[in-house]
Amino acid sequence: MQVSYPGMQLRIVPVTPFRQNCSILWNADTGRCLMVDVGGDADMLLDFLQRKSLALEAILLTHGHLDHAGGVAALCRGLEAQGKPRPAVIGPDERDGFLLSSITDQARHFGLSGLENASVDRFVRDGEVLDYLGCQLRVVHVPGHTPGHVVLVDEQARFAFVGDVLFRGSIGRTDFAYGNGPQLVQGIREKLLPLGDDIVIVPGHGGLSTLGAERTANPFLQDES
Repeated sequence: MQVSYPGMQLRIVPVTPFRQNCSILWNADTGRCLMVDVGGDADMLLDFLQRKSLALEAILLTHGHLDHAGGVAALCRGLEAQGKPRPAVIGPDERDGFLLSSITDQARHFGLSGLENASVDRFVRDGEVLDYLGCQLRVVHVPGHTPGHVVLVDEQARFAFVGDVLFRGSIGRTDFAYGNGPQLVQGIREKLLPLGDDIVIVPGHGGLSTLGAERTANPFLQDES
């Protein structure tokens, strides 16, 4: 399964020991690109940008967990060291601010190093549209995994960066102190599934799927009887 967009290319690069899907979307003609969820392994991502001669315009974050935002600071420093401009760092919803500012503590809990707190240029709001590279990504706030988790939906190209909201055959963890399982399931059913069965989802971990496949087969989304 692939995400197709005229003139665009998408590469998914697993980063950190959590194998988080860092998504790199770029315009094949201009070399302008954006990244979604820069969790870590900044040197590898910098090397990818250099080999492809890509200019990073923005980093978009779906939520504040360490494996999705822990590489932002190092990547920005690396670009500046190369004499390149710092990309805009956008999102998630402000209710994940406490997670972005505690990434080093999160990493220490897992015995990891090299992941840092992340600062954003601005948080996003439910319903707003982010316009980068000619793509229009609509922000959909879907809490439950984290309070400020957002999904980024390109309704024209029919794909969505869903972070840790929805996976192939599963949903995001909700056993954190700030998690809420019923809220997460309700958000998926009411805000994502109505977007259409053909929407390809790019999750934070694992392989791609579609909203249709998850609507019919995901055990967490089936009506209880």
